[in-house]
Amino acid sequence: MASILVVEDKDSLRKMLFQTLESEGYEVELASDGKEGAGKAREKQFDVVLTDLKMPGMDGMQILSSVKESNPETAVILMTAYGTIENAVEAMRKGAYDFIQKPFDTDELSVLIKRALDNRRLVAENSILREELGYNHGLNGIIGTSKSMQEAIELVRKVAPSDSTVLFIGESGTGKELFARAIHDLSRRHDGHFVALNCAAIPRELLENELFGSERGAYTGAVTRKMGKFEIASGGTIFLDEISDLDIALQAKLLRVLQERNFERLGGTKTISVDVRVIAATNADLKEAISKRNFREDLYYRLSVFPINIPPLRDRQADIIALAEYFISKFAAEMRKGEVSLCVEAMSLLERYHWPGNVRELENAMERAIILCGGRKIKPEHLAIRIPTADEIRLREGAGLKEVVAHEVAKVENNLITRVLKQTRGNKRKAAEILQIDYTTLFEKLKKYKLDNKGRDELPAEE
Repeated sequence: MASILVVEDKDSLRKMLFQTLESEGYEVELASDGKEGAGKAREKQFDVVLTDLKMPGMDGMQILSSVKESNPETAVILMTAYGTIENAVEAMRKGAYDFIQKPFDTDELSVLIKRALDNRRLVAENSILREELGYNHGLNGIIGTSKSMQEAIELVRKVAPSDSTVLFIGESGTGKELFARAIHDLSRRHDGHFVALNCAAIPRELLENELFGSERGAYTGAVTRKMGKFEIASGGTIFLDEISDLDIALQAKLLRVLQERNFERLGGTKTISVDVRVIAATNADLKEAISKRNFREDLYYRLSVFPINIPPLRDRQADIIALAEYFISKFAAEMRKGEVSLCVEAMSLLERYHWPGNVRELENAMERAIILCGGRKIKPEHLAIRIPTADEIRLREGAGLKEVVAHEVAKVENNLITRVLKQTRGNKRKAAEILQIDYTTLFEKLKKYKLDNKGRDELPAEE
């Protein structure tokens, strides 16, 4: 049942409005002057406030301001005499829903109130829809149906509404900044600045100036005051990428900002207070850095209030093609290439490649493929990638131990399964017994190494 507050100083009109509106099924409350009406509107949220414009003491314009301050969703309808039409129009500019001119027909008033209630419901429905859309807002650029990605996305959704400090942990190129932006977009700070800073990209002697700013004369060449990234981000979010590269002296200053929400500019004595959410990211093992005294343990615990692991692309094979198609669509549109798609062989190559550069490498590969592709199909030769051997991986600069071990294990597994299958003449159940694994595990490995459709004589020879 919709609730209506009637504010009218004339007894006869007030009683008539009460009887009319109550007979139409509304819950009606009355106020004989503006002060009483404003008080009732503060105590209770009404769907509609119907108020006279001209009253002694507090008039309809003041009631409008009071109601909109306490309950912005309430529809305010003004009753006005002929000589105050201009005032009523001004009230509508200030948020009134509509006005009705005295004397009025009760049917006309009934239609106006129903329209106001319908409009209020529409506004409420739109608000709910915006909230639902907001649930995914900021996540549109994050693509991933794999379990590990869905877990990370859900954690982002849960932590975004709070002001908690977040630490993203993941390899370079996994999209940590994209996740940080998603948290900002989903938070109450979304109207504020999102400021990103890569701590590894700026020389250590300049980083303090970038983070906290400087006063005029703080150093040679400092001819003006400079605002730091923390000041710029106040009211919003600051994202500190590669936090493990932060100088140990600056770590102490960052810890103070996290604890006390203030700092001094370089060369200054005035304390600057900031309201900023901090999101950090690292591709390094911070606990190992702590053990080597390269990272403060107290700062680590301040930063890792809510840690989120971003999986590498090689661990989310199910997402590779979806990501590739997203980048193809993006670059094809930018280059006006029309509709371009992957051929089956190219898809297979993408899925088998190990992607040491993660999503960033995939994005670059798709941009290059669009440039090289003359037709509508991207083929393997357009991708400029190939599956390296374990020896190549071992010798390649920057290859990690896990990467080399994974390839060596795969090579050993492939050879062992091949030998045992030849020994059992293709009997998979017997092979599983010899290998001391269950049949399901063997079946998965046969698919992985593409041995499932080969006969005994087709199995590759042992090396």
